[in-house]
Amino acid sequence: MTGRLENKIAIVTGAGSIGPGWGNGKAVAVQFAREGAAILAIDINPAAAEETRAIIEDEGGRCIVAVADVTNAEQVATAVRSCVDGFGGIDILYNNVGIVVGGTPVETDEADWDLGAAVNLKSVYLCCKYAIPELQARGAGCILNVSSIAANRWMGVPYASYASTKAAILGLSRNIALTYAGDKIRCNSILPGIIDTPLLRKLLADIFSEEEIPAKIAYRNGQIPMREMGDAWDIAHAVTYLASDEAKYVTGTELVIDGGLSASAIGG
Repeated sequence: MTGRLENKIAIVTGAGSIGPGWGNGKAVAVQFAREGAAILAIDINPAAAEETRAIIEDEGGRCIVAVADVTNAEQVATAVRSCVDGFGGIDILYNNVGIVVGGTPVETDEADWDLGAAVNLKSVYLCCKYAIPELQARGAGCILNVSSIAANRWMGVPYASYASTKAAILGLSRNIALTYAGDKIRCNSILPGIIDTPLLRKLLADIFSEEEIPAKIAYRNGQIPMREMGDAWDIAHAVTYLASDEAKYVTGTELVIDGGLSASAIGG
């Protein structure tokens, strides 16, 4: 532990993992705690959130859990209040929750479109809505919103809902950054590329047979100029910088973490 987030209080949404291994939210929560932050771990799955809490506490960190659907205003407000009541305030908000809704506009059911918009975008709005006043009360703060490189480029798959909602996060983040710059509240977007997480493995398992998956993993590795997918720790280490005071002059921008994929004209 180097203490880059010492005395900070962080909310991490989607702080559990959908399966064995390290999802982005789980890794970020643990990394923030290792750097000295107290963590409110929000997840809709109680067992997943408790697993993250146990890891943090076993390493000597501080973590409390809030089970919440981050598309529900009342549940978000209650979770934010539990962080303030439990730790005394909020310094960092990491909006990590997201789902992939595939399909063209013609193929996508209206209900699926609305679900994608709620989980990917409304959740960011709601968490910001209730957390920003607490950041203002602290005199400064940091908001990190997880978008995707799909917001800016074609990924070879018709993800109309996913690409649209992730692009909207970029606009929302810039607007927040400029609106609250005078309050010393920074807001930046994170644009992961193809990251090997339990969620990705589940998505593959839902579509392909067990025998087909190794070839699909190899294909994804081959798409990337560095010839391998990133992992959750690549995200966690990068965003720790943005959450820390080392990035006190960085706001309204996007950090791409994708092994060079976005810079390539042939990947994706």
